[in-house]
Amino acid sequence: MLKENLTNALSKQFNFELYSAYIYLEMSAYCDRNGLKGFANWLNVQAQEELAHAMHMYEYILERGAYPVFEDVKKSPYDFENITEVFEKTLAHEQIVTGRINDIASLALKENDHAAYIFIQWYVNEQVEEEANAEQILQQVKQIGTNTALLYALDKELAARVFVNPFPAKTAAN
Repeated sequence: MLKENLTNALSKQFNFELYSAYIYLEMSAYCDRNGLKGFANWLNVQAQEELAHAMHMYEYILERGAYPVFEDVKKSPYDFENITEVFEKTLAHEQIVTGRINDIASLALKENDHAAYIFIQWYVNEQVEEEANAEQILQQVKQIGTNTALLYALDKELAARVFVNPFPAKTAAN
């Protein structure tokens, strides 16, 4: 059985993953509205990943004999002036997620719950990739500056991203 404090921490992160998806969908809509369909696609895939993370955490909580705590998903606090700001906020958001995941890992160790620690390690590693991807796109956008030809080339590149479920064996039927 998952201890109550780990259940609460994982539940908060489950809810935060839903919130993250909500933020990325808003960013995607901003990009779509501004003719950056490739950026919109990249952010939409990001939202799908966050939903997959949320479901993975939800299923883990249930698997450990606990019940997830459900919270309201709040509105995204963001408004955007340009694509640079979108990716500045993307990177900042991923850094917040990293801190939250690290806190759960520390709690799992403190509680001597090795199963929870092993579970959360996937996310610890995932966050390294998430931050690196956001940082790379942000740096590219900054280097491009006002060069619209290069911006649209990057937009086309980002349009190629597809969602790949990181947990294909996990389905509602399992």
